[in-house]
Amino acid sequence: MTQQPPPAGPADPPDGPAPPDLPDRVALTYGELDLSTVPAFAGGFINFGYWTGLPGPAGRPLTEADRVRSEQDLYRLVLGTFDRPQGRTALEVGCGRGLGSALALREFGLGTVLGMDAHPDQVARAREANAALLAPSSDASGRLTFLLGAAERIPLPDGGVDCLFSVEAAQHFRDPAGFAREAARVLRPGGRLALTTFFARTREAARVLPTVLPPYADGLDVPHVVDEVAATLTAAGLREVRVRSIGDGVWESYDRYMSQQPELRDEWPRRYLTAYETGLLDYYVLTAGAG
Repeated sequence: MTQQPPPAGPADPPDGPAPPDLPDRVALTYGELDLSTVPAFAGGFINFGYWTGLPGPAGRPLTEADRVRSEQDLYRLVLGTFDRPQGRTALEVGCGRGLGSALALREFGLGTVLGMDAHPDQVARAREANAALLAPSSDASGRLTFLLGAAERIPLPDGGVDCLFSVEAAQHFRDPAGFAREAARVLRPGGRLALTTFFARTREAARVLPTVLPPYADGLDVPHVVDEVAATLTAAGLREVRVRSIGDGVWESYDRYMSQQPELRDEWPRRYLTAYETGLLDYYVLTAGAG
């Protein structure tokens, strides 16, 4: 089983129409194929993970529990960039099954968390996966909400959010500048943005990546250049835009986990480590503030 579904071909179209504004491959991957069920994404968070905080000696075999912990820790790394989030309102852009939104609510003391995804199937899954927290009898009742919306057209009023975060979703954005403008619009003055995902290091790398990794070739991901994404945040009026590479805590351990799983060790997703080591891409955290 691959980390991501195999590349789409002429005989592999989506079953039915794509949700509005979603490329066919994105609609299929997060709809009918349900990427969260792929074994390499144990736990259903759908990210590569941040592996530096795992317990035990270095070099020990990595377990499925470690894989889930790495995915949770990537969220914790991003959410930890927010100063005093207690009681504040947060928006996750690209929430998937909503497991990270729920973690943000449970562990970071946020007052309200809004999880938004562009795929209606993912919004439905998020509501189902978090039914206990959404129930009227829950202590979290009214504090966790899932809604349908696109990164470049966020269905929220101006200045309604204190914290905006996005974990491994921006590689799907077709309009990063549109997302940047929307982020600047919905954040309150003094609000903060934090996103993390993998980006191309240079324009030349962006041209090469589709020849190395199928998700870039088949339209699932877009090889955005990290400095250009950061520039869109600045151009939208966000301030103190910072870019931090965290690839040393992502790629090698992810690849080691894959190599230790008999059903995963020979699959093409292991090419991500090669792309990292040859300077084509890296994993980053981008942060910024609203004026």
